[in-house]
Amino acid sequence: MPRLAPAALQDLVERALRRAGANAGMAVATAQALIEADAQGLGSHGVARVPQYAAHLKNGRAVGDAVASVIRCRGGAALVDAAGGLAFPACALAVAEAIRRAREFGVSFVGVTNSHHFGVAACHLAPVAAAAMVGLALGNSPAAMAVAGGRHPVLGTNPVAAIFPRKNGAPLTIDLSLSQAARGKVMIAAKEGRPIPLGWALDADGKPTTDARAALAGSMLAVGGDKGATLALVVELLACALTGAAMGFEADSFLIDEGNRPGVGQAFLVIDPAALAGMPVYLERVESLIAEMEKDPGVRLPGYRRNALSAAAARDGIEIDPALHRRLLELAG
Repeated sequence: MPRLAPAALQDLVERALRRAGANAGMAVATAQALIEADAQGLGSHGVARVPQYAAHLKNGRAVGDAVASVIRCRGGAALVDAAGGLAFPACALAVAEAIRRAREFGVSFVGVTNSHHFGVAACHLAPVAAAAMVGLALGNSPAAMAVAGGRHPVLGTNPVAAIFPRKNGAPLTIDLSLSQAARGKVMIAAKEGRPIPLGWALDADGKPTTDARAALAGSMLAVGGDKGATLALVVELLACALTGAAMGFEADSFLIDEGNRPGVGQAFLVIDPAALAGMPVYLERVESLIAEMEKDPGVRLPGYRRNALSAAAARDGIEIDPALHRRLLELAG
């Protein structure tokens, strides 16, 4: 398999996105996010998405010359309009705005509207931990799951991520989709002709399936059954009702080339520990909890495996599928 240095892969992805119509800032931010996903071992949200993004840009599902902006604000709250573009510049602006407002007000909630697929939720939160703050990221996506008691897809897989800085060492990073598995994993399996585990999804007739293509035509199963579906409903309401973004059932799938502009939403909650018990107390409480967790051998701190993989990728490069590599070269011209 080809193995590319992150800088070389960054250049290739940027050129592919620029050629598809993305402006410079959008191409840079998107490439950085996708490559970091691959570096962390999350290939379903990595550069495998570039052909999809390029098609969306060419077909008008994403606006290549969009410039995100803050369109409304009051106190610790603000709303960013992604203007129909790829999500990453808008999310970066939202996180920066959330950090700034949390410094002033102790807590902030910044939403993003008129947006697109936002990749790995936790990757947006690195600046929050670097600012010694606690962060929460959430977003909705095109309908792929039924609500509790329902049968047809209404909600997206609606990821949730959180980050907690530590006194010494990397922050705790928690990142999960509210479906049994990220839909991007099903997408990769379908492209490669591989089956998926039983219990991930239902086909269009509502029957359990291991056929990835049938799963994409059907619906994902929520983690934890009705409880997970209800948590996904909470995310939908926070990311869409508060921001005016499109609900999952109103957005065409990210996995098709043609369709409407998704217009989905994201939201970022940032908290300054100094505004509550104070930074020293916060840090002591975090370390106390971690010490208790680590009394059991084999406990793995959330986010640490991803950090190790990212460090290895920076050193050794990132492997990508040969067919994907050829496709990226074609898109980059």
